[in-house]
Amino acid sequence: MSGTHDHDSGAPHKAGAFDIRVFIASLIGIYGVVLVICGIIGPSEAELDKSGGVNINLYAGLGMTVVAALFLLWARLRPVVVPTQTTADGDDGRPAEH
Repeated sequence: MSGTHDHDSGAPHKAGAFDIRVFIASLIGIYGVVLVICGIIGPSEAELDKSGGVNINLYAGLGMTVVAALFLLWARLRPVVVPTQTTADGDDGRPAEH
């Protein structure tokens, strides 16, 4: 290897784990898995009576894990590209005043 990294060459790189969609998917996914586990372990009869006989924890957890998977798929298919080099015109991307 020549010792040159992507950040040295000025080539853009992907945000990867620092993409906000990954954080959102992680939070929704963790909570969804917890709800699925609570739904599988078995709700009490009182909880089922409150929800009209529907296991809401299970269905909400499954929905949340699907949404988390869609967020991860979105982040994977359409990654955020972070430019590593500023333009020659100006530091903030605006044209320099002459």
